[in-house]
Amino acid sequence: MIMLSGERWHCTNGSCRCSVLIENSAQISGSNPRCSCGSVMKKDYSPPLFRELEMPDCPEPALLSADSEGK
Repeated sequence: MIMLSGERWHCTNGSCRCSVLIENSAQISGSNPRCSCGSVMKKDYSPPLFRELEMPDCPEPALLSADSEGK
């Protein structure tokens, strides 16, 4: 598991809900880190960022009409 600087992790235990801010990047072997209460910690959800694709300047392909098909 790679933990990057600036990420926020939270405890999955509903009664604990501890939160940790990572200050130094680190890589740990195995699964997600554990909270001091013993529960698994998970990264806060961040929604995906959608961007518009930049298409290169290409001419539009010519469309065939129904009359010209098969001739």
